[in-house]
Amino acid sequence: MAQKKLLRFKEIKSFLNVLEYPENMQGKWNEFFKNNNPIILELACGKGEYTLGLAELYPGKNFIGVDIKGNRLWAGAKTALDKKMQNVVFLRTQIDKINQYFVKDEVEEIWITFPDPYLRKSKARKRLTHLKFLRFYHEFLKPNGHIHLKTDSPDLYHFTKTVINLYGLKTVCDINDLYKIEKVKKELKIKTYYENLDIAKSNTVFYLCFTLPQIIDNNDEKLNAILNNK
Repeated sequence: MAQKKLLRFKEIKSFLNVLEYPENMQGKWNEFFKNNNPIILELACGKGEYTLGLAELYPGKNFIGVDIKGNRLWAGAKTALDKKMQNVVFLRTQIDKINQYFVKDEVEEIWITFPDPYLRKSKARKRLTHLKFLRFYHEFLKPNGHIHLKTDSPDLYHFTKTVINLYGLKTVCDINDLYKIEKVKKELKIKTYYENLDIAKSNTVFYLCFTLPQIIDNNDEKLNAILNNK
């Protein structure tokens, strides 16, 4: 298994659709894609199933799957190459450095699909809907750009709703049991490897779509107080 990972790490270095810790990419993504189509991110994309699924649904948009684990990115990148998908690229980097790769208003939407919910209070700042990360997204997400969260973790779902309410974010859509909805949007029907595992054992998928206010509140204490009281 270790040897397989090493081979994949080596192979993705030759993939033209994988950028590892690239420098000076801010403001140049449309140049990379050779068009001016909207740019959509999937954060912590894992094997890239959602990135690929969205890219197939919306060929007129550009999609960037972001993850730190090259072994996982290999799977999505290889599929995209095999299918000759021109609107998909994968970025290997840490999510807490994501604001270093984009300029103001460069990104149209952000998808966060089945991320690690970091259930321990001490790990709350690692949740991708924590105020810490929302500040990063605010630096490059277009005004009223949608942030989508799809998760099987009730804890992450309710945490995100708390953040939305505390900091004046605007909820666009809130579904507390996605597959009980009779008519589900096609982009919400995409399933990832991790969704199929049902790690949270909740048998429920939650979906939130929200936008950020013009100014992000920098007061972490409001959120910390709630976390500490739980």
